[in-house]
Amino acid sequence: MIHALRYLGWPLLVGLLVALLIIQRYPHWVGLENKPQYTLQQAPLPTGPQQGPYSYATAVSGAAPAVANLYTTKVIDKPRQPLAKDDPLFQRFFGDNLPRQRRMESSLGSAVIMSPEGYLLTNNHVTANAEQIVVALRDGRETLARVIGSDPETDLAVLKIDLTDLPVITLGRSDSIRVGDVTLAIGNPFGVGQTVTMGIISATGRNQLGLNTYEDFIQTDAAINRGNSGGALVDATGHLIGINTAIISESGGSQGIGFAIPVKLAMEVMKAIIEHGQVIRGWLGVEVQSLTQELAESFGQAGRPGIVVAGVYRDGPAERAGLRPGDLILSIDGIQSSNGRNSMNQVARTRPGDKIDIDILRNGKPLTLTAEVGMRPPVENRPNK
Repeated sequence: MIHALRYLGWPLLVGLLVALLIIQRYPHWVGLENKPQYTLQQAPLPTGPQQGPYSYATAVSGAAPAVANLYTTKVIDKPRQPLAKDDPLFQRFFGDNLPRQRRMESSLGSAVIMSPEGYLLTNNHVTANAEQIVVALRDGRETLARVIGSDPETDLAVLKIDLTDLPVITLGRSDSIRVGDVTLAIGNPFGVGQTVTMGIISATGRNQLGLNTYEDFIQTDAAINRGNSGGALVDATGHLIGINTAIISESGGSQGIGFAIPVKLAMEVMKAIIEHGQVIRGWLGVEVQSLTQELAESFGQAGRPGIVVAGVYRDGPAERAGLRPGDLILSIDGIQSSNGRNSMNQVARTRPGDKIDIDILRNGKPLTLTAEVGMRPPVENRPNK
């Protein structure tokens, strides 16, 4: 029997292999379906401890202490009670100078502690017209802040407080963030107290929203509400990437479209305000508009980039250089002008007093003008066109 199995074993094995090959090659012979073959690339299993998807507590614990609440206070006079007026003890200590009552009026928003010297960044619209600003730290300390300076055109303001052992935010790199990165918004929405919300980076470089003169917003769907303004937008490691500033909402509450000023721009503004008391920008005194297809055809410049001079401020650098409404600007200092906002930002980065060449087209003829860049005046002091 054993000899028979040995004798038949090899033929049976070969027959089985042949049958398997036939089934694989011609499955329809035995009623099987011939499915397409494909290969999936499976990510390797994690081998070490994972952070991020499970908890952002470490990031929050590092960043949140450096985000402060801002309040405004007013000193109000209340009629003295007859009992206090006639009380000998009150008269002994206060005489006729009874202490006035101080009342907390309302929550203004939030601010980020940027340096151990006590400099804070917030939004200009948060502190504008505030009679007195109280900074409330997460550790329970409160103090008055003074405004060092503000920049309405980026909606930023710098505050200063005089406290020691301040928690300071760690700066991230707003120029290396990507759409889809996790982000956390920290602030004081509706005055309820410090709150953290989570979302992702929805877009970068948002502009032409009509919110500020200079716009380069980070867009996020992390919930930002009234009171979050001036607070911190941090990455998943707790590093500051932006200053929360605005939302788009039909209801007034968060609808997943919030904007933050990139920390790179915010730091440039902060340093300028600390060093000079204001942001010094170059200015031509000109208003421009994009070259639409219709305008390009009227200029005979279809398919060619340029920006149209829509208005010139009286006695401004552009007018003194000979620039006129209707001129087509082709380039500024050798840099092609294809976008009005970018070209005006280029001028703003130029040091006042420097001279720049402006290549234009006037009545179909090329012309080069030389303008001495002025210093951009505050909006309220800007001359008429």
